Amino acid sequence: MTVTEDRPAAEIGQARRRKEDQRLITGRTKWTDNLTLPGMLHLAMVRSPVAHGTITSIDVEEAKASPGVIAVITGRDIADEQGSLPCAWPITEDQLAPPHPSIAVDTVNFAGEIVACIVARTAAQAKDAVELVDVEYDDLPVVLDMAAAAEGGDLTHPDLGTNVSATWVFDSAEAGTGTNVEDAIQAGEIIIERTYRQQRLIPAFMEPRSIVVDPTGEQTTMWSATQIPHILKLMLALTCGISESKLRVIAPDVGGGFGGKLQVTPEEVITLVVSRRLGRPCKYTETRSESILAAHHGRDQIQHLTLSANRDGTVTGLKVELLADMGAYLGLVTPGVPILGAFMYNSIYKFPAYRFVCKNIFTNKAWTDAYRGAGRPEATFAIERIMDELAAEVGVDPMEIRERNWIKPEEFPFSTVAGMEYDTGNYEAATDKAKQLFGYDELRAEQQRRRESGDPVQLGIGVSTFTEMCGLAPSRVLGALSYAAGGWEHATVRMLPSGKVEVLTGTSPHGQGHETAWSQIVADRLGVPFDDVEVLHGDTQIAARGLDSYGSRSLVVGGMAVVAAADKVIEKAKPIAAHLLEADVDDLEFEAGKFGVRGTDASIGIGELAFAVFSAHNMPEGVEPSLDAEATYDPVNFSFPHGTHLCAVEVDTETGEAKIRDYTCVDDVGKVINPLIVEGQVHGGLVQGIAQALFEEALYDDSGTLVTGSFVDYLVPSAADMPHFTTDRTESPSTTNALGVKGVGEAGTIASTPAVVNAIVDALRHLGINDIEMPCTPHRVWSAIQSRSSGEETPAQSQNVADSGLPSHNVTVSEGPADGGDGADPNVGRADSTSTGSETNGGAA
Repeated sequence: MTVTEDRPAAEIGQARRRKEDQRLITGRTKWTDNLTLPGMLHLAMVRSPVAHGTITSIDVEEAKASPGVIAVITGRDIADEQGSLPCAWPITEDQLAPPHPSIAVDTVNFAGEIVACIVARTAAQAKDAVELVDVEYDDLPVVLDMAAAAEGGDLTHPDLGTNVSATWVFDSAEAGTGTNVEDAIQAGEIIIERTYRQQRLIPAFMEPRSIVVDPTGEQTTMWSATQIPHILKLMLALTCGISESKLRVIAPDVGGGFGGKLQVTPEEVITLVVSRRLGRPCKYTETRSESILAAHHGRDQIQHLTLSANRDGTVTGLKVELLADMGAYLGLVTPGVPILGAFMYNSIYKFPAYRFVCKNIFTNKAWTDAYRGAGRPEATFAIERIMDELAAEVGVDPMEIRERNWIKPEEFPFSTVAGMEYDTGNYEAATDKAKQLFGYDELRAEQQRRRESGDPVQLGIGVSTFTEMCGLAPSRVLGALSYAAGGWEHATVRMLPSGKVEVLTGTSPHGQGHETAWSQIVADRLGVPFDDVEVLHGDTQIAARGLDSYGSRSLVVGGMAVVAAADKVIEKAKPIAAHLLEADVDDLEFEAGKFGVRGTDASIGIGELAFAVFSAHNMPEGVEPSLDAEATYDPVNFSFPHGTHLCAVEVDTETGEAKIRDYTCVDDVGKVINPLIVEGQVHGGLVQGIAQALFEEALYDDSGTLVTGSFVDYLVPSAADMPHFTTDRTESPSTTNALGVKGVGEAGTIASTPAVVNAIVDALRHLGINDIEMPCTPHRVWSAIQSRSSGEETPAQSQNVADSGLPSHNVTVSEGPADGGDGADPNVGRADSTSTGSETNGGAA
């Protein structure tokens, strides 16, 4: 058989439209909730309206008698089967963690916790019966204020004796990565202290979580709208006492996750246990309100920073004291999320001394866990905000203070004070391009004109120069951080007899475009047409090994496993090609999908070779008839994309409205596989970061009830709320992987939030304002303006300094005020212009 093969053009770097989009856009895909199995039953959850209380009684008789109801199951009914939901990241040996039942047995610890499960013939019948379950509670004290909880008082879990789950410390002097931070602060000519509030956020993925379980065969199969089918399979087996070989998990097309589906959920355990109990297929699909109420939340931190510097603005030390709200329980990676930020507070700057202390705190709220960026957006926000404060104190442009302190191109690879090794970067190149595209100098001139004329609409310019660590790996580092799993990834490449290629990947996409990008990589590597590559994923029976998708790891870890497997295919093919060409292996070269003999015209295509291997009529002695190969890749380092984001905001000082006029970003994500996918990731990330700055906040009332329980109150922006984005890239390829790639999935979210808030503060700095708590709503901006014009602090400022349990903010300068500079205000950043944010009324400002 002869296979005709045209020489394909290079695929890597092409802006291919995604293979996935046709079925997704036209509705021809299968979401989990679309699945219907014969005899399938439906579940609905009874949830506690009480944030903290003892369950005194549950009356289920009326619900059992409701039409279509098959069973009503309480926590006590399955106490021996449900186990405790897993936490895979015990950050310290003495970390405290309460049992985490999927259905509460004796006590509820947040509003929305499941107390019973209805099983019925239809989803409507199950939901109707929920209202018929009568649960009585004895109220317990509700713990909502994270800072107060850290100090003692009422306890979220009285059995633990404290609200502090763990305290984690990194000290550069102890680690040998820098000097003593207290000495640096003591010797500092400028000392700036600030407290920033990371509000609680809700992932708000497009597709609500859904689970279908079929226990009717020898193997139980679960379909779940999850990011982590492989991890979920293992954790369910361990939690429920099921053999891994008897459990199959499938993540079909999944409608977004943003970390919100990086979880082993109570509903997954309940659906599995109930289905196996009844011997019937069961389905559960949450409502949007349930998703907002009880799926894990993100962020929710109080960050206190102390920065020391010389008079010229050269940084000398950084101390971070962090309170992180865990909520009521520890989820899969809850404790580790703030720890990921510990390695990024120093960012791109050459701090010689650094100390990070994090306290993880329990409260009676939904638990927090990974949300897009997971610890790194929080760190970037804080350091970029305080670098602006340093610029104001020194009296120079915010960009200049960054240039004085960032790592220069010739200094790479660079060992940071936090113990990371940045392999490559070029912050000057990204910044120069961003400033040119943005019109930075022209906008500064316009800003000055508006200030001089007293324009009621002031212009602010926000700067965010960032880097991030992504590609959650290598395994040895995760092990050193006490993470239970590794960071490797697995892939298989199969050469089919027709010359087509199947790729099995352990990554599990939920909108990232792996089917397209992996096809481009393999097409280039093997020299086959793009359309001849099919990527299979998300099924633990088909792609049996993998660690799934999160933390911008898919390309830099999973993609490199695909590269390694493809290269193994070529190596396996060499002796067979040499045999068929009657040549020596050392005389072969492989290019554009063909093996050729140097100095001759003799060649054979990899497709033709695949059929020859399939037929096995003429194989070399001792060589197996297969070209299929698999590879497990464990990187030697994280990857470190970076970029410069610039934001121009117009602030109406009479109404408080802040409107983004221009947004420009230049990111360096190393080599780009597909520019169209990269652009989409950047745009989506920008929207989520801007949403934190301007729109989104999950709020609880004094009783622990979530008051932002729908999209009426929790403000997710639409396209109409967003400005036009100007995006571009520079390229400094990674030196730690064969393709030179870095990550991009979280870059926009990490960089955009401080860029927007810095712009708003920049517009108002001449009025004596140096912080506005997020989200920067018109009311908060207007209140800050009014308070400063009357010489008073804003309510948030005056309350939260006392409430936070952390020091008040101030700037200390050893030799008097800084020399004047353009836009500098001698009052900015001093003790009378306190900037803070803590939690009052469970998060309401």
